[in-house]
Amino acid sequence: MSKKILAVLEQREGKIKKSSFEVVSTAAKLASELSYEVEAIIIGDEIDNLNQITLYGISNIFHYKNEALKNYSASAYRDIIVNHAQANNIEVLLFSNTAFGKDLAPLAAVKLNAGCLIDLISIDASAGEIIGTRPIYAGKALLDVKLKTAVKVITLRPNVFKAVEIGNKLEPNLKTINVEQIDLTSKAIQFKKSEGKLDVAEADIIVSGGRGMKGPENFHLLEELSEALGAAVGASRAVVDAGWRSHGEQVGQTGKTVSPSLYIACGISGAIQHLAGMSSSKYIVAINKDKDAPIFSIADYGIAGDVFEILPALTEEIKKIKS
Repeated sequence: MSKKILAVLEQREGKIKKSSFEVVSTAAKLASELSYEVEAIIIGDEIDNLNQITLYGISNIFHYKNEALKNYSASAYRDIIVNHAQANNIEVLLFSNTAFGKDLAPLAAVKLNAGCLIDLISIDASAGEIIGTRPIYAGKALLDVKLKTAVKVITLRPNVFKAVEIGNKLEPNLKTINVEQIDLTSKAIQFKKSEGKLDVAEADIIVSGGRGMKGPENFHLLEELSEALGAAVGASRAVVDAGWRSHGEQVGQTGKTVSPSLYIACGISGAIQHLAGMSSSKYIVAINKDKDAPIFSIADYGIAGDVFEILPALTEEIKKIKS
């Protein structure tokens, strides 16, 4: 029986999340390099965009369906994934390193007696085995890791692995399995999100504020810039701890790890805990009145000046360009 790679996908309110297409694309690429078969699994109720999976290289899709599975359940999702992996000779399970993947991947790994690699920013199988790269020491160093276990569980940092559409369209081979027995020992009852706001974990551009913003009343400057750029608003831990912004916007070691194309840090000094959450951004722009702030050591572009003067001017210029 051929070995297989399983892309474990996440849905929210009946739609597959953007980060899951990155998992599909990476799984398809790995399967090609290793000469493995590849398939995807998704758990939920009605899901609108299932056929989109084939655009990124996977045609075999397993949809485990029940109305009670509409919202995430660690116990039920774990059992379904583990049972599927054991029954289908799965050797590699790929998750996105979202809250969903960070919770579920270790649970599945324990049940499968598998090694588990968390938060990879690079993965290579050109030598016939999987070698993953992950940041250590709060992002100051990179570690190459290889698992020796028969089954391997891996999570991929969102926005690092690009979802690449394949040239030829695949015909979907969708298998819907109606789940009868469900362990709902744990279950998400409700999801709350800021209406109309992008999630920093999935945004391609992020405008973040730190203590240098001096108070919650000044975050409208970041919101105006983010609106002009089509960006998400982020915050440092100090800002969240002070109650200026919600924890869902926190970027850093104890918040969300992000990898956008552009990260604009406003009034953020650059403590190592914050750098750990955003240092893998493609381009970093720092705005800080302290020219010796640590954030400038990793910034691609730095502006030493007053954020309260720079942000309105920057927003105005971007609006002019876009108009």
